[in-house]
This record gives sequence, C-alpha cells and structure tokens, in this order.
Amino acid sequence: MPNIQTGGQVFDLAFHPTHETVYTALLTGEVKAFQYDEQGNSTLSFEAKPSKKSCRGLSLTRDGAKLWSVGKGKAIHAIDTTTGGIVESKTAAHEVPINRVKYLMPWMFATGDDDGVIKLWDPRQSECIRSHNHHFDFISDFLYLEDKKHLISSSADGTLSVLDVRSKKAEPYAQSEDQEDELLSLLPIKGGAKVVVGTQQGVLSIFNRKKGWGDCVDRVPGHPTSIDALCSIPSSYPSSINTILTGSSDGLLRVVEVLPSKLVGVIADHGDFPIERIAVDKGGEGRWVGSAGHEELLKLTDLKEVFEDESADEDEGAQSLANADSDSDDGDDSDAKSSSSTMDKNTSKPTAEASKVEAEEDDGDSSAEEDSDAEAEAPKRKRKQEKDPFSRKKKKDRNEVTVATGFFSDL
Repeated sequence: MPNIQTGGQVFDLAFHPTHETVYTALLTGEVKAFQYDEQGNSTLSFEAKPSKKSCRGLSLTRDGAKLWSVGKGKAIHAIDTTTGGIVESKTAAHEVPINRVKYLMPWMFATGDDDGVIKLWDPRQSECIRSHNHHFDFISDFLYLEDKKHLISSSADGTLSVLDVRSKKAEPYAQSEDQEDELLSLLPIKGGAKVVVGTQQGVLSIFNRKKGWGDCVDRVPGHPTSIDALCSIPSSYPSSINTILTGSSDGLLRVVEVLPSKLVGVIADHGDFPIERIAVDKGGEGRWVGSAGHEELLKLTDLKEVFEDESADEDEGAQSLANADSDSDDGDDSDAKSSSSTMDKNTSKPTAEASKVEAEEDDGDSSAEEDSDAEAEAPKRKRKQEKDPFSRKKKKDRNEVTVATGFFSDL
C-alpha cells in the first residue's frame, strides 16, 4: 500500500477530477499537491501556504482549475491548481474558525464554521449571499443534491438540515429532529434516493428523501467507534448502489454494504490514528481511495485489488461448481447403466426363482411403507439457522435495526 509523506498532519484531502493529483490540507496551514502514477508513486507538485494557522477544509471546482481552502484563520482562499498561486482571498469570512467548505455550482460555494453558522458565497462578490445560524455546534459535513439544488449539512448538535440554495429565506427548507448523537459525515446511497449519516456512537443512520427529513428510517449499529468519514465506491462495480467505505476513529477503513447490511471487509489500517477523511480519485470513479488521519501521511489503497480479486474468486468458485455438477451428471449416467444391466440379468432367471425374488421385493416394499409411515408420524426437527448479526428483527421501537454490538470488535 503506497503512502504519501506530507510533512504534516492531514486535515482534509481532495482529488483532481481528471488528473492524477491529490491535494492535502495540513495542520501547518500548508496546502500540498502531489502527483501519483499507476503504482502509487508520488512526487510533490506544489505547496502553498495561504495561512499560518491550520488548513481544515478543501473543495475543488468542477473542472479542477480552482481549489478553495478554509481553516482556523477564519479566511477563505482560492488556489490556482496549475501554478499553486493564491488568486483570491476573503479575510474574516467568519467570526470563528471555518471547518468545512463545499463547491456547489460555478458561482456558489458554502462554508460552515465551529459555531454552526453556514454561509453561501458568490466568488464575484466580497460579502456572502446569505447566512444561516439554525445550528449551534460545528458543521461536520456538507452534501449537495444537484437535482433539487439542496445543500444538506450535518452538525455536532445532533441535527441534519436542508437548505434550498435558490431560496432567499434565512430558515432552512427542512431540519431533522434531534438524533441524540453527533452527526459527523454524509453520503448518498441507492442512487441518491437515501442518505446515510455517520455518527459519534458508531451508528449509520439512514434518511429517506421521499419520507422527509424529520427522522431517520433505519439505524445500522456495528462500528465500535465514531464514523468520521464516508465515501462511495466507483459505479463500475455492480454492488456500488449499496456499498460504501467508512472511515472510523479506530483507524480502520471498512467496506460495508447497507440495506441489506453486512461488513465486507477491512481494506486499510491506520493503527492507533483515527481516519477523518476518505475520498476516491477521478471524481469518485478511479482506482485509488485516499485516507487520512492524525498522521503525517496520506494512504492510497488500490480498489482494483480489493474488488476485482473478489470478483475473480467468485468466478472461480462458480466454475468449480459447474465442473462438480458435470461430474455428478456423469456419475448418474454410469449408475443408470449399471442398474439397467442388473435388471436385464434378473429378467433371465427361471420362473420360480423370479417369483421368489418378487415376493422378497413385495416384503421389502411393505417394510419401506411402514418405515415411511413411522417417519410421517414422528415430529420433524427443524434445523437451527445461524444468526445473522445484521439481520432485521421485529421491534417495538420505530425506525431501528438491532445488530450485535460486537460485530466489528474483532477487526
């Protein structure tokens, strides 16, 4: 597994949508860009230091030409990804440190700070377009639903909110009930029909867009610690519609299937360092997933080795099963031939001997019928099925899925 040495603790990362380049936001306030090849070998492309204080968030424009950065310095900076130069700055953009930034459309991006304030910006204007203060704790993540022009925000205050970026109202379009847990990460699943939320207690909360944003419709416990980052896998894999990557504070990068829910496996381990950001290159359709925690490096994991090897194993198993079926068919044919020859020999016996054989066969048939009657009267035992740790139980509480608490404990 290739590692990119960054020279500082990584707070955020962003991949260029078309080039083999990854950008990292560092505790030192620097923004470093690295180019990598098919083997994961990397070289430093440029480094910029827009602020002396830590850089916490990055977001690229759709074409990858401009990189927005925010951090503890309360300012917003735009970096030219070709030259590495700072082309635009908005000082004192927030009253407190900024935690997240999200590109929405060519003339709009959003920022969220430690006090829960969300601001919408037009790069052509010096002041923000609108400001929203319905959250009272830090903004942990953003998700933009382009079909409805809705910006979803998660907060440590335990609520999720939806903003219609076309509206001029200060109130949100919708806001969830208090989920009684810190909401840390957001990701669309099922083709965007549902949104999964990672929480502090290690539960994946599922919201259904058609049923509104008031409360989650499903809860999938299982992670032993907080789920700080979520990411989807490339759409080229058949299971991409319900398979996600989760980055947890226990340092493990997991592949998890949601609805039906099960752990597929662990693909990266950061040891004692928590994973706070994960992303897939080439706009989410590439082969590398980058994961960053409280280390001075960025880990790259090859998704082809994870998913394509698994597909090869499945194909090999299917071929073996087909060969076994073929062998079984040949065996049946030989048994049939043997039975046929035996019947021919029996028919050539004298009449008296044949009658004796028929009498013995009649006695055998009657005993077989008695045995079958005895089996019919005896109660049949049902084979006890193994318990699935992610199976849905019949429950009294609404919108909950009961899962074994130690599901991830051995990993």
